[in-house]
Amino acid sequence: QVQLVESGGGLVQAGGSLRLSCVASGSIRSINAMGWHRQAPGKQRELVAVITDGGTTNYADSVKGRFTISRDNAKNTVYLQMNSLKPEDTGDYYCNADLRISYGYGSRYMSSWGRGTQVTVSS
Repeated sequence: QVQLVESGGGLVQAGGSLRLSCVASGSIRSINAMGWHRQAPGKQRELVAVITDGGTTNYADSVKGRFTISRDNAKNTVYLQMNSLKPEDTGDYYCNADLRISYGYGSRYMSSWGRGTQVTVSS
């Protein structure tokens, strides 16, 4: 019913930049918070940044001042601009969205995840 698809990952040198995108599609009535999480090899998944439908943002301390999250509500898309990348930013980046979707004759709330996009930062 709902699909989140990330793009924009890749290999970049330390100090470089990448821009991740995530598009939500399906029987979507509305999207509340959207966020990016990452999972480094051998580590647990962690929150990187989140943005509410009103535009309020929150970042992990490790990315403050370097990463910027934004969204285009008309396109059901969330972005993550990553600057001054460091090798410790390497990992799989996952998009997450809290949505209200059409369900039967009504609607329901759900949280959906994308399959991830890989970011590798070389030193």
